[in-house]
Amino acid sequence: MNIISNAYAQTAGPADGGMSMLIMVGLFFVIMYFMIIRPQNKRVKEHNKLIESLSVGTEVVVSNGIMGKIIKIKDDIVELEISNNVIIKVRKSSVTTVLPKGSI
Repeated sequence: MNIISNAYAQTAGPADGGMSMLIMVGLFFVIMYFMIIRPQNKRVKEHNKLIESLSVGTEVVVSNGIMGKIIKIKDDIVELEISNNVIIKVRKSSVTTVLPKGSI
């Protein structure tokens, strides 16, 4: 009987697992914030700044790869001239890149 109680006594480990686990979870969320959330917020701010800088005559690329020149901006809609007398309407948020003048 004494051997069994000694075996159980030797296998019992320290009871501080709760605090170290909490620190690990907290560290995981801090790393996730700096690796995923913060860069995404930075990209969103840059895209919003790009959208606010749009003006008539700017040459842009939209999210599906279409390039055109802005001929009209109304609220959230941008009219692009993608070829002579070919005009399409797209949402402002679909503009991904501003091209240098004379690119098209």
